[in-house]
Amino acid sequence: MSKSAKQARHSKIQCEAEGYLELGLARQALGSLARLGDPTGFDPHSLYLWGEALRSLGRYEEALVPLGQGAAADPDNINIWVALAWCYKRTGHLELAIESLESALTAEPAEALLHYNLACYWSLAGDKERTLQYLSQSLGMDPRYRQLVADESDFDPFREDPDFRRICQGKPVRDAHRGAAE
Repeated sequence: MSKSAKQARHSKIQCEAEGYLELGLARQALGSLARLGDPTGFDPHSLYLWGEALRSLGRYEEALVPLGQGAAADPDNINIWVALAWCYKRTGHLELAIESLESALTAEPAEALLHYNLACYWSLAGDKERTLQYLSQSLGMDPRYRQLVADESDFDPFREDPDFRRICQGKPVRDAHRGAAE
């Protein structure tokens, strides 16, 4: 098979796996990706799809392998970093979830989703200052995230905090050291 024919087959299989994932058919996506051969030779996008399929099946620990490889091979792909962070969070590695999202910020510093998720994870870690910093930044970048805050259980540790409430209402937080609004 020629190189161009192999590339066309590869692209077709990736599209097929993407379609299965969009339909919520993760097992079928894995079946498609298996036709690519040995996963150790997968390109970053195939690694991402493989990790996404495992993640969709709740196989978070397994998903960390292809997602980690994909992130290392394509550090500018924030989708891989977000999926990796998601799996780290669900496997009890919150510090690695935070590191993953901070790596994604290097690639896309103006991506509101990254700031929002970092606010969630820092909230779970109990760090009010970083929670408020990232939440404020995400809401400043995309006010639509404000609609998600009320239902986001990750923010429960700070839900009643006056500074948290002020940010959620779009008001500045008072600087405790200066006594002035930011």
